[in-house]
Amino acid sequence: MSTHEPIADRDGTSVPSGADQPSRSAAVSGLLGWRWRDLAKLLAVCVLVLLLVNAFVAQPFVVPSASMENALRPGDRLLVNKLAYQFGGSVHRGDVVVFDGTDSFVPGGDNSIGIGTELSRLAASLGLGSGDGSVFVKRVIGVGGDRVTYRVGEDELTVNGVRLAESDYLFPGDAPSAVGFDIKVPAGELFLLGDHRSNSRDSRDHLGDPGGGFVPERKVIGRADWVLFPIGHWRSLDRPAGFAAVASAGGTGGHGDQG
Repeated sequence: MSTHEPIADRDGTSVPSGADQPSRSAAVSGLLGWRWRDLAKLLAVCVLVLLLVNAFVAQPFVVPSASMENALRPGDRLLVNKLAYQFGGSVHRGDVVVFDGTDSFVPGGDNSIGIGTELSRLAASLGLGSGDGSVFVKRVIGVGGDRVTYRVGEDELTVNGVRLAESDYLFPGDAPSAVGFDIKVPAGELFLLGDHRSNSRDSRDHLGDPGGGFVPERKVIGRADWVLFPIGHWRSLDRPAGFAAVASAGGTGGHGDQG
């Protein structure tokens, strides 16, 4: 009898030579694959939530011009509150609003399509660009039923016969307007002006247009509540105190200054 018999495995099993065995690198690769898939799912959920928030709750907006200085500067990033006028809320005098100016500030009918246009719209919806030039930011001066008047040389703008104190927001050195007007705001419409009157194209510039320079309330995207960026200009956009005098005097306007 040979004394050199092979010693059997202690557990009684043996692995045939050449049998397939999972390698450590394959296991690591499989684990990383699961992690990447989980990360992709998480990213998709985050994008979906962001789009829903942008569509229904709040949306960033880039200030495209100097028409609202000094309250807003070109390039400022705003947070636009889309819920401000929902559930019974309404636009008030003194609010800074972001709105679609199609058919009121700019002609309608531009249905251009293309990858450049779509990317521009996407960038605007994410607060990374100013869009296609049809979205504006201005201050509400008159609401439906208000009579807004300015006579050149009197250096005062009145709403329903009440002098509007504009020193809190009017650009230093600017007159309330370079042109006179005496208009009544139709129901459901808004009369909007920029704070930097000498550098703003607003309702005054469209008084002779078919829409009369008025913007339908339904075209308001939301109320600009905060400047988020740059950090040095971070602030809330509160309604100026001067509009309280118009509200307390009553008048024909439907919304006043409360709320």
